[in-house]
Amino acid sequence: MSEVGSNIDGAGTSARAGAVEGRVALVTGAARGQGRAHAVALAREGADLVLCDIASDIDTVPYPLGTEADLAETVALVEATGQRCISMVADVRDTEAMDAVVTSGIEAFGAIDICVANAGIVAFSHFQDITDEMWDDMIAVDLTGTFKTMRAVVPHMIERRYGRIIATSSMAGRMGNPNLSHYVAAKWGIIGLVKTLAMELASRGVTVNAVCPAAVDTPMLQNPAMYSLFCPDLDAPTREDVVPRYQAMNRMGQAWLAPEEVSRAVMFLAADAASGMTGQVVEVSLGSAAGQH
Repeated sequence: MSEVGSNIDGAGTSARAGAVEGRVALVTGAARGQGRAHAVALAREGADLVLCDIASDIDTVPYPLGTEADLAETVALVEATGQRCISMVADVRDTEAMDAVVTSGIEAFGAIDICVANAGIVAFSHFQDITDEMWDDMIAVDLTGTFKTMRAVVPHMIERRYGRIIATSSMAGRMGNPNLSHYVAAKWGIIGLVKTLAMELASRGVTVNAVCPAAVDTPMLQNPAMYSLFCPDLDAPTREDVVPRYQAMNRMGQAWLAPEEVSRAVMFLAADAASGMTGQVVEVSLGSAAGQH
């Protein structure tokens, strides 16, 4: 864990008030990718951060996951904004680990106001070839891990009558996708989980919402295994090879989102400006949502 001082400018006076000034945010899957982008965005807007990541690989995931060094780099980026930060290696599949993350955050900063349940994995296979282990890992990380993260913070937020919970789903949670049935099932499940919890907490001062990004330019997407999924007709496809395949999936001519584009949606839902929104799904879809009912 590491901790630094408060958000002040060089003259020792308070910097401008950010959208989440004085809040404390928990971000899972924070070692890199969307989790890192969300953590830095929240810090820049005045939040202190509680970060966690599994920081090790999972056998059924066909690309390397983040590392402890990656997590340390995220901490450094948060600290560079002037905000305080603690980090832990923790697996969202582990109830005791997630309870410990929340307890550590409350002990360090007095509260957790914002929870970004972001940790997730992706893998692919024809439906009939998905093994029990592949299915179990996907559901355990993407859906059960989101549940366990939320469950760890909900009692504290109810007690304080304040909270902002944001879960990372996907545009895959709004449609079907060939060869991704276990991933799609998990991401659809997150939306149902969010809507149900939002109903339970609507009168308790806690909002619960989801973001559904299109493809995002992160290591989860940019790796040889995913390139092969979208270019099965090519041997050893590259990043450049997959660009037109991704462009064809949306209406804006853009292959994928930058993580920071998703962070803007997360930031909006985390701030008091969105206090009237709960049980909702914000689609950052590059236009692919335009053709849906």
